[in-house]
Parts: sequence; structure tokens; C-alpha cells
Amino acid sequence: MSEPKTADVMCRRVVTAALDSSFKELVGMMIAHEVTAIPVVDSAVRPVGVVSEENLAAKLEFHGGAANSPVLAGTRTRVRWHKSSATVAADLMTTPVATVSEGVNLCAALRLLAGEHASLLCVVNGAGTLVGVLTGRDALRLFLRGDDAIHTDLEQRLLTASTTAHRVTVHVSGGVVTLDGTLSLHSTTERAEWIARGVPGVIAVRNRLSFDVDDLMITGL
Repeated sequence: MSEPKTADVMCRRVVTAALDSSFKELVGMMIAHEVTAIPVVDSAVRPVGVVSEENLAAKLEFHGGAANSPVLAGTRTRVRWHKSSATVAADLMTTPVATVSEGVNLCAALRLLAGEHASLLCVVNGAGTLVGVLTGRDALRLFLRGDDAIHTDLEQRLLTASTTAHRVTVHVSGGVVTLDGTLSLHSTTERAEWIARGVPGVIAVRNRLSFDVDDLMITGL
């Protein structure tokens, strides 16, 4: 498996809401489909916002807007208070929506997801149309790859990267990779570990490779 793209792990069967979807419809969809956030799309299926559990729960937190305005609270609290009296998706949703292209590397998409503190990323095609959603849970499925698949993938990567790959013995158990063998250079053993850590599904790497020459000490690296 090559470097995973967003499209490789995203959820393609997406539950969406319209701008005029009612509060009760949103709650029903969220519970029925066991999701924590729902993209809101326009008539062209372009994402314009996301309604999250937090957006909906604000109605309970602030008694539908009847509670006094939290003027001394932080921005996020004041935003929740404003949304607590909303009745349709257009007023409940969080904007702007965080979007990513389906061809973006997964690692870049996850950095964006973490940086935005978003419930999900809306994945769009070249026309800006929603084609999927990405959550942290979607990405975590990579860690359920079988040991055999990881083993085959890693051996191929080592073979592509170095002609010394045949001197490395690879063991995979429960997603944990163990590298055994002897290579000529210290730097080569470090590179083998770096390659192993980049294989999708790898949880940890035990580098037991030895070397003949410590070229890292020689070069001062």
C-alpha cells in the first residue's frame, strides 16, 4: 500500500442535511446513523457548514436561549448560546466548513483536522462537490490491517529503497514490526526503521538491526 490518500479511508456513504433541515430532523439523523456531526450542503451538494452534537446540545445547555447571555464567558460559549435558540441547520451549523481534496495525503488531511479542531473534514472533488467525510475514526481503521499485508508492504518498500533489503528480516505481530539483520552502515539501519514506521497500520517498530560501520559518527550527524 502506497502513502494513503484521503480517498482511501474516507467514508463515502455520507449523511447530509439541507440548510432548512429542522432541529428535530438533525437529531433524528444523528442518532439513527450513529454519527457525531452532519455536513450541511447546498442545492449543488457543496458543503456549506457542519452541524455537530455540540451545536445541538447547546439547546439543553442554555434552555433554548432562555438562559441569560454569558457575556463574561469565552467566545465558544457565547457562540453556543446564540445557537441554542436556532431551529434549522442554517442557524445551527458551524462555518466556515473545513474541506480537503480527495487526493490529498492522509497525513496532511489529519493535520488539518487537528488544526481546525473540527468534528470532521468534508472531502470534495475538483468541482467542490461533497464526495465523502473524514474523521479520526476513519483513519484509525488503517491500524486494523493484517500482519501479512503490512509484512508484504514493508518488504516491497525496503526492496525499492535499497539493494540491501535482502539482508533485513521482517517480523510483524499485532502491527508491531521487528527488524533483524546486519547492514553495512548505521545510517542504513536508521533508514530501514524510518521506512517501517511509514507503512500504514504499523503501531511500533523494534529495530534490532546491527551495522558494520557507524557512518553517523564519522559524519557527525
